[in-house]
Amino acid sequence: MIATETKLKGCFVLEPTIFKDERGYFFESYNQNKFNELIGKEVNFVQDNQSFSTKGVIRALHYQIGKYAQAKLVRVLQGKVIDVAIDLRKDSVTFGEHIAIELTGENRKQLYIPRGFAHGFSVLSDTATFFYKCDNFYNKASEGGIIFNDQSLNIDWGLLSDQTKVSEKDMILPTFENARL
Repeated sequence: MIATETKLKGCFVLEPTIFKDERGYFFESYNQNKFNELIGKEVNFVQDNQSFSTKGVIRALHYQIGKYAQAKLVRVLQGKVIDVAIDLRKDSVTFGEHIAIELTGENRKQLYIPRGFAHGFSVLSDTATFFYKCDNFYNKASEGGIIFNDQSLNIDWGLLSDQTKVSEKDMILPTFENARL
């Protein structure tokens, strides 16, 4: 596995080593010892989540604060998404900046998003199955969010505005400027 740190410190793109032959392929999608060595810190994931979405769905931008903050290791099992992470760490030189990368069932890339980030994704394929690990349990009282189309963030979700499908809950999230950090 190869880990490449993004412009956002502590946020890594992980690419597996894939073994292919006439039968198909094999790869190790997660190994805690290798993962911790590659990113240079110990992370213990405690919860796995999976979602299925159709083209145009935007699930964004979510995070948890305080002692319930979560690091995530995200990947796409089937389909294609634009995955977005925003640095919410006020003491970071990249505070308020984001990255957007394409994750697909074919490229098998993963994105490690440390605590202190908001996260979301948009579905570019007809359907997508999205899978992620969390290092902390969900706590409703600690959840936060930012509206997906905040103009100050200027995120390119890879979709036309008439293609987007956003939940009612996500449509009323605050702007970055007004978010509970």
